[in-house]
Amino acid sequence: MRLVLFEPDIPQNTGTLLRLAACWNFAVDVIFPCGFIFDDRRMKRAGMDYLDDVEVKRHDSWATYQAWRAENAALAGRLLLLSTKAASPYQHFAYRADDSIMVGRESSGVPEAVHIAADHRLVIPLRPGMRSLNVALAAAIVTAEAQRQNGFSSLS
Repeated sequence: MRLVLFEPDIPQNTGTLLRLAACWNFAVDVIFPCGFIFDDRRMKRAGMDYLDDVEVKRHDSWATYQAWRAENAALAGRLLLLSTKAASPYQHFAYRADDSIMVGRESSGVPEAVHIAADHRLVIPLRPGMRSLNVALAAAIVTAEAQRQNGFSSLS
């Protein structure tokens, strides 16, 4: 399983997601540009000493990420976008061990072209009037369900 961060804005969220990925043995794709300087010092502050245990693939843009996915289809699996605009609840989805779960930019989500390119779009149900969850929380919720469905196979 892979975790995909689309142009992240907040280094603490990115560090938290890298730590989650290290603990659950996920690779991480970071699509640039970021809203902060993506360097070891800033990531270590939130990710602590877990960062040496996570595979991070940096992509210069959405276009370079798409090209990488096309060349590595077996590795990248299906692209699952977490979005407040989606209609399919995450808990009713059948996850596979090769899925790539994407979260958008904290400030603006993802552009329409990314929505269209995703194989599936999933939403976390919220109480009426609530807009969204923090991207790190959203990724943790959905990856936990994906892990549960797959018997936590990434830990083997």
